[in-house]
Amino acid sequence: MSLETQSAVVRALAARGYNAERKAVTLLAGAADPAAAVEAVAESTDDDALRVTVGDVRRVLDADPAPDPPGVGTDSSPTSVSTPTEIDSNQPTTSGPPAETGGSSETTSGTATAASGTTSGASGAANAAAAGSAGERSPQHAEITGDITGRSTGTGEYRQFVTTFRDRYERLSKLLGGRVNHRPASAIQSMGGGSDAEMIGLVNDIRSTASGHWLIELEDTTGTFPALVMKDRDIADLVDDLLLDECIAVQGTLADDGGIMFVDSLFFPDVPRTFRPSTADRHVQAALISDVHVGSQEFMADAWNRFADWLHTEEAEHVEYLLIAGDMVEGVGVYPEQDKELDIVDIFDQYEAFSEHLKAVPGDMEIVMIPGNHDAVRLAEPQPGFDEELRSIMSPHDARITGNPSTVTIEGVSVLMYHGVSLDEVIAELPDDKASYDEPHKAMYQLLKKRHVAPQYGGKMRLAPETKDYLVIDDVPDVFHTGHVHKLGWGKYHNVLAVNSGCWQAQTAFQKKVNIDPDVAHAPIVDLDTLDMTVRKFA
Repeated sequence: MSLETQSAVVRALAARGYNAERKAVTLLAGAADPAAAVEAVAESTDDDALRVTVGDVRRVLDADPAPDPPGVGTDSSPTSVSTPTEIDSNQPTTSGPPAETGGSSETTSGTATAASGTTSGASGAANAAAAGSAGERSPQHAEITGDITGRSTGTGEYRQFVTTFRDRYERLSKLLGGRVNHRPASAIQSMGGGSDAEMIGLVNDIRSTASGHWLIELEDTTGTFPALVMKDRDIADLVDDLLLDECIAVQGTLADDGGIMFVDSLFFPDVPRTFRPSTADRHVQAALISDVHVGSQEFMADAWNRFADWLHTEEAEHVEYLLIAGDMVEGVGVYPEQDKELDIVDIFDQYEAFSEHLKAVPGDMEIVMIPGNHDAVRLAEPQPGFDEELRSIMSPHDARITGNPSTVTIEGVSVLMYHGVSLDEVIAELPDDKASYDEPHKAMYQLLKKRHVAPQYGGKMRLAPETKDYLVIDDVPDVFHTGHVHKLGWGKYHNVLAVNSGCWQAQTAFQKKVNIDPDVAHAPIVDLDTLDMTVRKFA
């Protein structure tokens, strides 16, 4: 059977309000008259059903299950790759090593080996399906932690901001407690000159002195104390990594008058270099995407359709999870003159259209979504998941909807999902070699180092005060997934796979004005049993 027939089946079912299991699509495409089979299945399936199953199709095609058509019933595994590579799923099949992606990548530990040759493309998927397709997907129910949805207590009062930062300090100081023998600021103030001192605090101020040294004011729950980093010390380079409001630890010696600490060592909460990620105990994959932006004139519907079609092929049989890191729709009034760039002007209609596109995704996949800054939720972070009205609009696929950020555990692998608004702040504040839009994963490394997804308050970063700081990274994730900046980048930081997954929106007039050149229609595919990654391109 052709891939075009399978695609036609998916479209026909979606038009009738159904998504479908991949094997059900293959059975329908292999019928003598696929169009008639689709019509019969739609008529016999309950109106309340969300998806068409293999059983629904078999009941229509034959009371007794007939032999599987070509492409159903056998198992086949794709070529394993260990270095993230790009496979163009919109091009004819070629053999040999796939070309590398235009996005950026880097590994700081656990360096991956080179990829072996593989085949790709729509025709390759169709040929593989004709030769024999594998069994049904059986994803586990995702476990979600760190979700603010339904738990928000913030009213915006000043005292609640104090509570949030106090909680941040207490939790991050525990991570730093093994590095230094912390003394409170009030105790250090009473120590004699020349004494050795160690302190954990939030960065309250950073400024350079007339001599070119760096003065860092640290604050804990008892007060503030100044720490001086001399420009000729090796640790002076670490000052470039600092952001206001993050938590650090310092060791040093007090000046003769005891009024300032000369810093000898500086520590971040960081990810331990000995960290070893968890992996799945079977070969199963997850697709990581973000920034779909349905409703924009530049939403790439054709590329999305190719992605959804590919998910129904044998090549994608092990892709059982789809994790979407925010900005499902373009939104309304997000930036100046956005209305001139909208294809759909009503926000609810945008979500209706997104839901229709989601129907093309196989019905036997587990989907988890978090909101972003273009979505119809509060802008202040942490963001709760969508309200009941929007959830009902997006119900056909029964997707899991959680807050931003959240940690999603699938097959024993923890994935920290964060939309990524704070990346703008990190990139603006740090040197280009530490964080840039061309290499967004390096900015993600900084967040892992600071163990906080949005350490600096103010600027573009809006913070909702809560009794708990939901933005602290208490437990090291196995995978860190973000979006927002519309750039593709990945790498490993102390064995944590960091992925910024690009977008599905071509360059808008506004993006052109602010010099954003997006990486469009890429789907990073992570092997959960090895944490190796392949990037597929659909445009």
